[in-house]
Amino acid sequence: MHDIRFIRETPQAFDAGLARLGVASSSSEILAVDEARREAIAKAETAQAERNAASKEVGQAKARGDEAEFERLRALVAEKKDEIARLEEEAKAGDEKLRDLLLGLPNLPYDDVPDGADEDANVEIRRWGNPRNFDFDPKEHYEIPGAAAGLDFATAAKLSGSRFVVLRGAMARLHRALAQFMLDTHTTENGLTEINTPVLVREEALVGTSQLPKFAEDSYQTREGWWLIPTSEVPLTNTVREEILEEAQLPIRLTAHSLCFRSEAGSAGKDTAGMLRQHQFEKVEMVSITHPDLSLAEHERMTACAEGILKKLGLPYRTVVLCTGDMGFGARKTHDIEVWLPGQNTYREISSVSVCGDFQARRMNARFRPEGGGRPEFVHTLNGSGVAVGRCLIAVLENGQQQDGSVALPEVLHPYLNGKTRVTAEGELE
Repeated sequence: MHDIRFIRETPQAFDAGLARLGVASSSSEILAVDEARREAIAKAETAQAERNAASKEVGQAKARGDEAEFERLRALVAEKKDEIARLEEEAKAGDEKLRDLLLGLPNLPYDDVPDGADEDANVEIRRWGNPRNFDFDPKEHYEIPGAAAGLDFATAAKLSGSRFVVLRGAMARLHRALAQFMLDTHTTENGLTEINTPVLVREEALVGTSQLPKFAEDSYQTREGWWLIPTSEVPLTNTVREEILEEAQLPIRLTAHSLCFRSEAGSAGKDTAGMLRQHQFEKVEMVSITHPDLSLAEHERMTACAEGILKKLGLPYRTVVLCTGDMGFGARKTHDIEVWLPGQNTYREISSVSVCGDFQARRMNARFRPEGGGRPEFVHTLNGSGVAVGRCLIAVLENGQQQDGSVALPEVLHPYLNGKTRVTAEGELE
């Protein structure tokens, strides 16, 4: 959520930031609501002072026997009471309208974020690894014989409908091994603390991380009012909700492996084959809570953590900085890491790492107390995939596929598979 003081002091800069995102100017409407709200508050405070003064004089008039003055003052006290109630109601309505306006507006991009309408304007900043030269036509993951034996889309459709998969045998084992490998790397090498989070959260948790109210159709809500998490970014970030941390506690670096649920609203017809885009999937998420001065450095660090997973797996990738038109609602800057998928002959997103500034912290009221004293300040929050487990499984299968239908597995996974090094063409680990 935006700082109303920033909008009051620099409305043109605020509107210019929104314009880069394709959002029409909003400062004039926001400031009109803010002014009316502040005026109602000021009038209510004046009326309250007048009521307090009149209340003191009522007893004095009674003691003097001045019945006329007594009645006048008593009527004035009652009148001011009604006026105060009306003005406080106006101020409350103004608060709610202002909050609704601010909650509906995206975060402002940093100055170095490239301008652009869509992914075509994203800027590549580096590549790692060379795509393998195949002496046969590489297949997509669901076409590889060794993988197809354990990717059961038919049973998943019977159970749940489209965009679900049942993993069997070697595929289930490999999927689990990938998640364990990611968690072990992040906790033992990257200094993150592992957290096991709920997948059902209250509405205010999704408001805090900016999925609500604007993107309600993208998530699932239960009859009891809980929401299924679209990513464990939501519970991890909200662990500091309504907290005042000590500066010495920062940075807080967290990771979690969780189920994730997304309705995929608006994605009809996209990636319907295979398991690239699912309603239910798993991710190993990273979240950092930092001092404002260190959040940009933390963004680079988190990106390197995600890239490190792909390097260990030997998966070629490229890293891009997203343009204004492709960036998420809550981000000020985002790096996407795209892994090479030979079956599609292209790079596809496997991780998105974003720095949000104080945008989420204001929505959550998450602050820290400076070591040198002074008023509490809002923390900065960051989140990123470290990485998407299902998409990583796809990448391992496609990059390791052999002409006979088997799959050679990355060496770093062998200890997680009891020394098994490949998936046979029949779908067995050996």
